[in-house]
Amino acid sequence: MSNTPQQHRKREKREDLPSREVTEGAARAPHRAMFRAMGYDDEDLSSPMVGVANPAADITPCNVHLDDVAESAIEGVDDAEGMPIEFGTITISDAISMGTEGMKASLISREIIADSVELVAFGERMDALVTVAGCDKNLPGMMMAAIRTDLPSVFLYGGSIMPGEHEGREITVQNVFEGVGAVSSGEMSEEELVEMEHEACPGAGSCGGMFTANTMASISEAIGLAPLGSAGAPAETDERAEIAREAGELALDCVENDRTPSKILSKESFENAIAVQVAMGGSTNAVLHLLALAAEAGIDLSIEEFDEISRRTPKIANLQPGGTRVMKDLWEQGGVPVVVRRLFDAGYVHGDAMTVTGRTIEEELDHLEETGEIPDNSEVDADFIYTTEEPYQDEGAIKILKGSLAPDGAVLKVTGDDAFHHEGPARVFENEEEAMAYVQEGHIESGDVLVIRNEGPRGGPGMREMLGVTAAVVGQGHEDDVALLTDGRFSGATRGPMIGHVAPEAADGGPIALVEEGDTVTVDIPNRELSVDLSDGELSDRLDNWERKQPRYTTGVLAKYGAQFGSAANGAVTNPGAKRE
Repeated sequence: MSNTPQQHRKREKREDLPSREVTEGAARAPHRAMFRAMGYDDEDLSSPMVGVANPAADITPCNVHLDDVAESAIEGVDDAEGMPIEFGTITISDAISMGTEGMKASLISREIIADSVELVAFGERMDALVTVAGCDKNLPGMMMAAIRTDLPSVFLYGGSIMPGEHEGREITVQNVFEGVGAVSSGEMSEEELVEMEHEACPGAGSCGGMFTANTMASISEAIGLAPLGSAGAPAETDERAEIAREAGELALDCVENDRTPSKILSKESFENAIAVQVAMGGSTNAVLHLLALAAEAGIDLSIEEFDEISRRTPKIANLQPGGTRVMKDLWEQGGVPVVVRRLFDAGYVHGDAMTVTGRTIEEELDHLEETGEIPDNSEVDADFIYTTEEPYQDEGAIKILKGSLAPDGAVLKVTGDDAFHHEGPARVFENEEEAMAYVQEGHIESGDVLVIRNEGPRGGPGMREMLGVTAAVVGQGHEDDVALLTDGRFSGATRGPMIGHVAPEAADGGPIALVEEGDTVTVDIPNRELSVDLSDGELSDRLDNWERKQPRYTTGVLAKYGAQFGSAANGAVTNPGAKRE
């Protein structure tokens, strides 16, 4: 938690600020006494109260350094004459829980983070928020909380990890996951895998590729909840500390100008976020999280719109997992604003969308160029950032597939051939563990379609990510000739023809629950098709004989949130007022 606040000049507190309910008048003397016990004084109590939500923890490198990031934000709040109040919330390490039963906690943690930050801000009558985030679900959870409270809020990313180095090339934890598959197929020795294990993660920060954390951090800029240019600086740099300090100062500017999420976010903001996601090859998880954010904000957004925007938006950044570069490399070329500038100049983003700075996207881009914080487009020197005229791929990376297996949609991120067409026999698994054992034992054959079900938001519960399985498939050399589909999710580090978020999920009697071993499944990216070679009558007959599985968890947090989750096609939200069914 924070140190005793520094002395600062008095910033007059507006009459309408919530914190006056606990700091003003004789009746609030007991309340002020509690604050004084923590070192706050009269000047603090007369200032706007800014909550700094901090999910620091020693359970993941993504969050291990966040106390330092939060402390810099606290200094910024104090310098801007605010009253900083730090409080904590949870995190789950996706990479450490990956491939275990514990991964079912991941998506639930998004909801708990949003719930807990909302509760503290509401209960303690805070005037503003700086929401700090590290690991994957921190980011949407914090943004959901800001939207729910509708307090002046600044989103602050903790920054990504530096890449490791192995045999002269940059590596990330993705390479280690894929190395597990390579070892099982004899393509890599256990000794080399151990070397990579020691080299892949050299310090603090979120996973380095354009995986879920960096995707959502990039989106936080594009959607307007974080300043343009704030996502790129790695975790352990002076620039990250400066960005945090500026976030604290900006929170007071948002209070002064009553700049809240509801006055920033619009349909255009979400369209900008999707355009940046698909242009950068961002994680499929961003589909789920953006749908959830839109539902919280009361903005209509459908899963089909991701495909519409992806069809018309070129992919212009080639980062891991499809490419070889990481967030640090993008930052060295000017960061996310370089991508946004190229998309804006070509008409792919709305320049008049508002941002947390009080400037529009277009004004913010001009401001960053005038101040030299990002280079002019002509000065960008990189072999992984392309122009819209000569893009890496003509279409964006996200594809929404529909058909008899996914009437409500399924999500694919293209990291290879966007003309991929595959027909093959279904190999059906009732959970991730069964599929992983099958792959590790070397049973998969070219042409197979692995079907993993009962891993959806309600059926899992918690919609596990399955990087272990997908990485093992790729590590065994089957990136292009084996497809996988599931009602669960994938890590942002997943690559290959892996289709997630199949909806309706198996627990709701979706068609994925009815697939049998050997059924022919078709994956057709150009036609956006995911289907099984069964007639409507055959599917109906199977549904009549289908029996719903009993929930594995009947008490505790998994049972509670599992029962509340909505469909993945609508963001898998639990907030009753935000559901879009």
